[in-house]
Amino acid sequence: NMTQGKLLEFLEDIGISISAGTISNLLIKNQEHFEAEYKEVYTNGLESSPWQHFDQTGARVGGVNHTTNVICNPLYTIYQTTRNKDRLSVLKVLQNTTKLKFILNEMTYELLETFNLPAKCIYQIRLLPQQRVLTETEFNTLVDEYLSKLGSQNRSRIYESAAIAFYHQQSIIPVVKTLLCDDAPQFKLITSDLALCWAHEGRHYKKLNPLVACHQKLLDDFLERFWNYYRKLLAYRDSPSFEKAHELELEFWTLITEKKGYEK
Repeated sequence: NMTQGKLLEFLEDIGISISAGTISNLLIKNQEHFEAEYKEVYTNGLESSPWQHFDQTGARVGGVNHTTNVICNPLYTIYQTTRNKDRLSVLKVLQNTTKLKFILNEMTYELLETFNLPAKCIYQIRLLPQQRVLTETEFNTLVDEYLSKLGSQNRSRIYESAAIAFYHQQSIIPVVKTLLCDDAPQFKLITSDLALCWAHEGRHYKKLNPLVACHQKLLDDFLERFWNYYRKLLAYRDSPSFEKAHELELEFWTLITEKKGYEK
């Protein structure tokens, strides 16, 4: 949310001699070079690891609420701003595109069953072209023509299922195997595996506000163990071993299944 004037002031304060015109040119001209570099960095970043960290935060664009998406691993970080923060927007970011494509295949129907789409709707969808990549315009036309009475929620589930299915069968950009993120619904079912962020998990316990002294102590003791375990995970990342992995796995299940005696 910085103006060009504030950017100029910031750069001058840290000793960089630059004109306002140069800053303007950097921001609005010769974007194709930045776009090519951005695409190369993003593709290589996705190829560098089977897992990617994904998070979202609010942003304002021209006075309108948008969402800034952050996708990264220890080797790179990419930012993309989208109008919405739904599942289709996440898919656009993962494919570095503003136009989604769709396909009706077996994966589509597996997802539709997971979404509990009515059998009648699934039967109607099977009458549409199968195993064929469709643009957003083509898919809109088919859905409007053959599923005109569909409710908004079921319609969204069909779009999401067909878009996820296309994402997994395309070869233009590397497919992420595991997303490391929070527990927001828009991240679910897109990748084969979903890993929840430890810091996001810790936020739930910070919201607890026990009044009884013994409950306060139970919570404090648990949080101490919780973050001590996290530090052990960080140490394991730097020096992994089979024995340590087995030890951490046992400690994890003890930590999350143990009855603490705390009643909310």
